[in-house]
Amino acid sequence: MSVISFAKNRNFLGLLLANTTLGAAMPMLLILGGLTGLMLAPSPALATLPASVQTLAGLVAAAPFSLLMGRVGRRMGFVVGGLLTIVGALLATQAMISQSFTLLCTAHFALGAALSSFQYFRFAAGEVVEAKWQPVAISLMLTSGLIAAIGGPQLFIATKDALAPVPLAGAYATLAIIAFVGIVPLAAVRTPLPKVLVNRRGDRFASIAALRRRPIRLAVGIAAVSQGVMIFLMIPTPLAMIGCGLSEDTAGDVIRWHIVAMFAPSFFTGFLIQRFGAQTIAVTGLSMIILSALAATMGLSAVHFYGALIVLGLGWNFNFIGATTMLAAAVTESEKAAVQGVNDTMIALVSTVCAFAAGLVISGLGWIVLAMVSIAIVLVALFALALDRTVSASLET
Repeated sequence: MSVISFAKNRNFLGLLLANTTLGAAMPMLLILGGLTGLMLAPSPALATLPASVQTLAGLVAAAPFSLLMGRVGRRMGFVVGGLLTIVGALLATQAMISQSFTLLCTAHFALGAALSSFQYFRFAAGEVVEAKWQPVAISLMLTSGLIAAIGGPQLFIATKDALAPVPLAGAYATLAIIAFVGIVPLAAVRTPLPKVLVNRRGDRFASIAALRRRPIRLAVGIAAVSQGVMIFLMIPTPLAMIGCGLSEDTAGDVIRWHIVAMFAPSFFTGFLIQRFGAQTIAVTGLSMIILSALAATMGLSAVHFYGALIVLGLGWNFNFIGATTMLAAAVTESEKAAVQGVNDTMIALVSTVCAFAAGLVISGLGWIVLAMVSIAIVLVALFALALDRTVSASLET
């Protein structure tokens, strides 16, 4: 496949358009989760609960969505995710109208489950191109998040008062419209049908056994740590900024530039992986996350928040694309659905723990301590990866 034929790949372009549209939900929910939680929660300590429940839903839904796609194909899995987004958005709209914190958490659970299905767009991108173009396809698929990063917060600002006098309900209603529009391009997409039907019980055991292979274990570990620490720092950022006297608009702008940093490097990350290797790029990303947390400990001004969150986004990009490429290269066709499900379940598990912990740490100990804990997590992860490499090398000899 030449560069020109890659650019004309209809299935890839259809997936890219769908992911770009559906991905606009993510930055909006990053802003909405904290603000609506703070508005409706019976206690400030529970303000991050909707966002945490949303992350928990990703943990619950990741493996079932992967297995579903292993049986009926990627396209149908994405359609189900889009429909679930519509349901969750409408529930959240009603929650704001009725001022129900319980219904809000229920809505974010449905939205979190839907978002977990969209994570598989990156794997689908690698499946509709030749093997040598996999890193580039995976990387470019994540560029859709750049448009979401710019458009999502703007949609939030433009629609948050659309159902006034009910605050923020209009933004949730807009999410339902976005999801409907995002489903439309999937009608023209033809993703490869599963060549091996998923054995629901047997493949789960096989996926656990696959983790004994170091390349798979390494890819899963890097992805889980980077996603977890990113969530740990990102979710409480709006609350920390408001607590420091900064405005909601400034907090939203910081999140926007964080998401830009998460996805803008995707235009060249795939080519860097082709040049230097996926593992090198992924480990470089972990180092950048440490730099981000260090920046967060240096002050509480808007400049410090901007700097820390931008570097955090850059590090996550290198981590996530590098780890995804490592995993795609390490699994066989028969392992794919189950192992990818385990991978995203592990990512969601670590993210869930970090999301719940972030609320407790930010409310009890503050932003600076939260940043220091982030540094410790990454350093422990790097030590564990180095130890795993040493042990694996000794066993091979």
